[in-house]
Amino acid sequence: MHRETRAAAHWQEMSACRREDPELFFPIGDTGPSLAQIEEAKTVCRECAVVEPCLQWALASRDTHGIWGATTEAERRRLRLAAIRTAARA
Repeated sequence: MHRETRAAAHWQEMSACRREDPELFFPIGDTGPSLAQIEEAKTVCRECAVVEPCLQWALASRDTHGIWGATTEAERRRLRLAAIRTAARA
């Protein structure tokens, strides 16, 4: 198995979300009742030992669905845009 693939599998095996219903991390929207679901998912993420590798994976893979690394789709989009702007200034 490729070293990066093994590393990816390792952090996922340690994730707190593995013990949760996957639907929690894929809210239907980002308003109304979905806000409580988003906050509940983020609470799980914030208590997770591998929240940072999870976020980095989501940013690198450009995953646009669900809660990853305690961020929503829109939050990850903003992080990617900020990184692009920073790189452009350098």
